[in-house]
Amino acid sequence: MLHGYGASLAQGALLTLSVAAASLGIALVLGLLGAMAKLSRVAPLRRLAQAYTTVIRAVPDLVLMLLVFYGGQMGVNALSEQLGYGYIDIDPYVAGVATIGFVFGAYVTEVLRGAFLAVPAGQREAALAFGFSRIQVLWRIVGPQALRHALPGLSNTWLVMIKATAIVSVIGLSDLMSRAAQAAGATREPFLFYLAVGIVYLGFTSLSELGFAWLQRRLAAGSRRVSL
Repeated sequence: MLHGYGASLAQGALLTLSVAAASLGIALVLGLLGAMAKLSRVAPLRRLAQAYTTVIRAVPDLVLMLLVFYGGQMGVNALSEQLGYGYIDIDPYVAGVATIGFVFGAYVTEVLRGAFLAVPAGQREAALAFGFSRIQVLWRIVGPQALRHALPGLSNTWLVMIKATAIVSVIGLSDLMSRAAQAAGATREPFLFYLAVGIVYLGFTSLSELGFAWLQRRLAAGSRRVSL
């Protein structure tokens, strides 16, 4: 049915999931740091986080991808020449993961910021009054509750991120989209292969929604047990 390109598309699909998962890890770290900076009492940190989220959400993902891959490579090699090293070739996988993670870190920042604000401040103050350290308050009091509030936003971010991985094909990474384009060009059946790509992405998002729904139920059940 796929003219022998099924295995190639499967390899591209695995690479797409790998890019999405690695990017999510970076986005969560940047999002947590960004949310803490936005909620900080230190004005320069708040301004820096605000600039990050404003600029990233205003510039298209594709533009950022090309800037990181081509502009970053020029910058790295200019520095390399100054230090007396040879030419450094940036790996497309690294560039793709770094860019997508950096972009979606801005969205995760806003999701986590809203989640932290949704937790009543009195609980944090009460925990501190009982002698909890700030780390213990975050880990045991604020964090679990904020996660429940953040989960719908994180779920939506993950779904969008999976689809956004398609842009890594423009920098030469052999992801699902790139392999489908190669197969479509070789067989002259673009509709078949792009339809297959759409079905695969639909499968990814559908399974992800089921997983997040299960996690949401688990967290809700845990909160009810704690309240009882």
